[in-house]
Amino acid sequence: MNCRVGCAACCIAPSISSAIPGMSSGKPAGMRCVQLSPDNRCWLFGRAERPAVCLSLQPAAEMCGTNDQEALEYLARLELATKQ
Repeated sequence: MNCRVGCAACCIAPSISSAIPGMSSGKPAGMRCVQLSPDNRCWLFGRAERPAVCLSLQPAAEMCGTNDQEALEYLARLELATKQ
């Protein structure tokens, strides 16, 4: 499965605890990553600076749903369920 171009749910909904260029402390859940372009594309995609958590996240039908809103909602529920 491939990502929907411009979805960016995985760059908004989850928290990221590792440093991201421009976000040295990572990012909280629900915050837009500073590495997203205005059209919701990752400026770090394919680059060594991309956080390991981003590299490990792979699109899947359950996670991505049928539209961007479903993906955001699923990832927000997952974030809440795994919050420490």
